Amino acid sequence: MKLRFPYLIFDFDGTLVESAIGMTACMNQLMSELDRPSLEVQQVAYMVGEGIEVTVSRAMKATGSVPENLDAYVKRFKELYYDHSIEETPLYPDVIETLQYLAGEGYVMGLCTNKVYDATVRLLEGLDIARFFHAVAGGDTYPVRKPDPGHLEGVMEAIGGSKDQSIMIGDSINDIGCARAANVRSIAVTYGYTKIPPAELGADRLVDRFNEIPAAISALS
Repeated sequence: MKLRFPYLIFDFDGTLVESAIGMTACMNQLMSELDRPSLEVQQVAYMVGEGIEVTVSRAMKATGSVPENLDAYVKRFKELYYDHSIEETPLYPDVIETLQYLAGEGYVMGLCTNKVYDATVRLLEGLDIARFFHAVAGGDTYPVRKPDPGHLEGVMEAIGGSKDQSIMIGDSINDIGCARAANVRSIAVTYGYTKIPPAELGADRLVDRFNEIPAAISALS
């Protein structure tokens, strides 16, 4: 059977992985080095999604002031994060099984995230899901990143997709707003890191669990 939407582009943090746990551990190590107070996982969850630079800046603001030499602390956070245990960045339930099903059905999948490319690939490989993605674009892969539609369009081109045959799947306004700007259909997961209520993101479909994605794709078809 011919697939109506054969190209699927996924977000990473808050969609595939519960990344705030590991990021909080690394952020609190950085805060400890600076004699600043620790942050809770939920606080860090609301800081992610727009790249490490923005996340570190928000953490600094939440614990004091943003230093002039912010780049040095961004670099230190990257060092901590790259060395951090992958076990503290768990997949959400049913991710591997659902990706395996979609791949078996013939869907071509890509990844579009504002996380830096190297850290993303390390996690994808460590979590054994890199094999499902034909292309991966981090926040530093192109001159633009989500919510700029150029980020999504770059991934679509890399996997051979087109706007009328693709679906963007994510958890935040960066993902759904990016899809709308690119005139691409979208599915929002409700369990992620969005500050905006999922129903208000403007996605074409909402899912409460990752394993509901195949049914949502069918509904769009």
